[in-house]
Amino acid sequence: MDRNNHYVIRYEFSFHSGNQQEFEVVLDKATLSLVNFSCKSKPDWTKLLHKQCSCCSLSEDRHPYCPIAVNIAELVDNFKGRLSTEKCRVKCVTPERTYSKDTRVQEGLYSILGIVMATSDCPVMNFYKPMARFHLPFSTAEETLFRSASVYLLQQYFEHKRGGQPDLEMAHLSSRLQMVQDVNTGIIARIRSVSVKDADANAVIILDSFSKLLEMAIEDRLSSLEYLFP
Repeated sequence: MDRNNHYVIRYEFSFHSGNQQEFEVVLDKATLSLVNFSCKSKPDWTKLLHKQCSCCSLSEDRHPYCPIAVNIAELVDNFKGRLSTEKCRVKCVTPERTYSKDTRVQEGLYSILGIVMATSDCPVMNFYKPMARFHLPFSTAEETLFRSASVYLLQQYFEHKRGGQPDLEMAHLSSRLQMVQDVNTGIIARIRSVSVKDADANAVIILDSFSKLLEMAIEDRLSSLEYLFP
């Protein structure tokens, strides 16, 4: 693998039992698409039509497998027997810095699932690709709100720069977030069809709660962040 053309994020999970699990998320620097997580043997639950998301625009003839499901299959297989509340230490290593936190499985999982889902070339989740390049593990609800709104408005600036019609009122963001929630619901259903315990599904539920929070904040004109700009 040519590391010069890739942006690599490594997650390490260390459990009290002494067991460790490590995952590398490798992104193409030019496209921000995931290049390394597609599993060789695709389980049946990764097929596109298995609990397909209600908003999915992909067709089975061109995409027989759900791109997100294929890319999270290894994570689901490794964590399907773990409880979301199990304690562990999670370390996230990016090219710029290292993050580490003593936490629960679900918090480490929602961080890595978030970046994998954003970079799997799902037409709905592509919205989050820029955030993946500046990944912030263990982000709080307020941090996620701030980053998501900032990224969307920056996208609108570049839309204006290209001669388009920028959505400075964020009028179209709510509909995008509703589609993101549909994807989260579909992925949760897929995971629950194979997981023994709840760690994976609860991690996606956390991601979904963040998107719901952002949608409510948009409806409230981001008033919860206004104190930052006196």
